[in-house]
Amino acid sequence: MSEADEQPDAGDRPRDDEPRRRPALVIVGVVVAALLVCCCSAAVGLLISWSAGLFHPGA
Repeated sequence: MSEADEQPDAGDRPRDDEPRRRPALVIVGVVVAALLVCCCSAAVGLLISWSAGLFHPGA
């Protein structure tokens, strides 16, 4: 066998100069989703507290 037979084709392996952006986008998406859930749940909690009268001054 020659060295050319032992080397894999260039199309079989990913190029090193191509950026890998998919994992970074997944992480950013998860962080944005978590912040959205936290902010929405906080807003719902404040709304429920307000409607229950917890922020109204005592009479």
